[in-house]
Amino acid sequence: MDEKPKQTFYITTPIYYVNDVPHIGHAYTTIIADALSRYNKLAGKKVFFLTGTDEHGQKIEKSAQEKGIKPIELADKVVKRFKSLWEELDISYDYFIRTTEKRHENGVQDLFRKLKEKGDIYKGVYEGYYCVSCENFLSEDVPLEKEGHKICPDCGKEAGKVSEDCYFFRLSAYQDRLLELYEKDDPPFVRPESRLNEIRSFVKKGLKDLSITRSTVKWGISVPDDPDQSIYVWFDALNNYLTGIGYGWDKELYQTFWPPDIHLIGKDILRFHAVYWPAFLMAGDFPLPKTVYGHGWWLKDKTKMSKSRGNVLDPNIILKSFGTDALRYFLLREIPIGMDGNFSHEGFIHRCNSDLANDLGNLVQRTLIMIRKYFNAKIDTLGEEKSDDISLRKRFDVLKSRVMEHYDNYSINRALEEIWSYIGSVNKYLADSEPWSLAKDETQKKRLARILYQAACALRGISTLLYPVMPESAQKIWDLLGEEKKIEDEKLDNLKFEDYEVSREIKNPEPIFPRVDLKDFLKEEEKSDIETSKKEGEMSQISFNEFKKMDLRVAEILSAEKVEGTRKLIKLEVDIGDEKRQMVAGILETYEPEDLVGKKLVVIANLEPATIHGIESQAMLLAAMKDDGTAVIPFFTEDIPAGAKVQ
Repeated sequence: MDEKPKQTFYITTPIYYVNDVPHIGHAYTTIIADALSRYNKLAGKKVFFLTGTDEHGQKIEKSAQEKGIKPIELADKVVKRFKSLWEELDISYDYFIRTTEKRHENGVQDLFRKLKEKGDIYKGVYEGYYCVSCENFLSEDVPLEKEGHKICPDCGKEAGKVSEDCYFFRLSAYQDRLLELYEKDDPPFVRPESRLNEIRSFVKKGLKDLSITRSTVKWGISVPDDPDQSIYVWFDALNNYLTGIGYGWDKELYQTFWPPDIHLIGKDILRFHAVYWPAFLMAGDFPLPKTVYGHGWWLKDKTKMSKSRGNVLDPNIILKSFGTDALRYFLLREIPIGMDGNFSHEGFIHRCNSDLANDLGNLVQRTLIMIRKYFNAKIDTLGEEKSDDISLRKRFDVLKSRVMEHYDNYSINRALEEIWSYIGSVNKYLADSEPWSLAKDETQKKRLARILYQAACALRGISTLLYPVMPESAQKIWDLLGEEKKIEDEKLDNLKFEDYEVSREIKNPEPIFPRVDLKDFLKEEEKSDIETSKKEGEMSQISFNEFKKMDLRVAEILSAEKVEGTRKLIKLEVDIGDEKRQMVAGILETYEPEDLVGKKLVVIANLEPATIHGIESQAMLLAAMKDDGTAVIPFFTEDIPAGAKVQ
């Protein structure tokens, strides 16, 4: 197979599982990929950026069954949410692949046949412990619990024992070749180094053949010539990187871009990408990806975000208050790609107000306002460059070189650090030059023009280097400077400090990054939490059979307390007869917590738990809403025992 030309760049995200809701963790991976994609386009490369959704498997089958819909209907709904969020985040992917696509199915079946004919896939019987949540068989060294099950080390859920006919991939045959692969260093196959050491250690312990089909799961791609078996989700999902780039349906596209330059993934799925995937490719005689990069997690309350833990952070809340680029900047600036980060609203808002509003935002504002004020929006005649002016220009040349090197090395946070250091030097340059004082002396007009021109040149260069991370804001700066073309049409190799032309008309600047008060933002988040909680409890036009599924009970309030930092929320502990539950309700504007203790009300006891302001709410109370938005609860006045059914 042909090697791709050097001037191409193929980057992928993992395909996201449709049993989850899009959250900051998904956004983080995809934003990294988008920034690297945009950078490589600016660097003059032909780029293909692949993302998508993983839609098969037992978890989807089970979840759809519980909702009373078909698996494809569940997948269609979640795909819309992912695509909508990617649009909000300005994600410029080239192709969004779904594993339910026919050409993906055809490609996976073709690869299955190829490996089976070669002898690397064979039929046998599997016995072991299987985690439905992770769609993964547990290794034998996971201890057996006294109750007779195992606990999945990845998600902490119970894994049951299964025994079934299946097909195996001869993974053990590729152990030595995998270890050889991990020794290459230009570039390393697994990054960062800590992840490489982890994978190398795992493989050195010995590899066993891998079960790659299931007989008990019907929602999946059927095994060729054996329709009673479906292809195991990881053999299905991983092959999206081939089928998404044209394998089996667009030979030219495939030959142009394969192999991938980087598979960008979360560290929790590293083994699948760094062990199983290259082994599949070796078996199929495909050129191997250059790098698998296992990035860290964004944590909330020092715990990995996941739907099952109920601690996911909805990006839409942040986008509403801050816009797309602020979130993109924070996620890529705050931590190196390989490390974990703990998301806090305080840290996020401080970064936005300090870096974006104060440092960059003020630099744009004061530079452009002075050009409009002192030169009627156009600079025409310049004074000669002095030493400080030359130094600012030359520092930009150094900056460009360093930033490109960091982008090439996937060190986006380092690139941003360099850019902000230069922003600081431009602000200092203006402070030292005091253009506002020079404006008072008509004989200093040319000198004033030179200083503001240098600042405008610096802004043009800064915004170009920032474009991969903050495309909308960077283009706004170009537009304010009077540039007529798009940054995406620029080429970094040709970018020079002095490319900014005099006589461009400066537009009237409006604040690009307005400051946000933490208290105001938390009020917005609280409002969104409550609205989300209500949506999760809504049921429109249900059948009687559906109504019967609702477990309505009398609950007695045992304790009540205000949720700190909120205006409406009360945390309640209630007795529902056979157990105690905690709830969060937006009723503080109507009731004092101490007045609620001992009262009895109706709750929905079998509603899926929701996390509100970081607290898991395990039931939902019934209340009427007044026109002003306050809640009125119908309490029982008769002596009804807690736990009594309400029908």
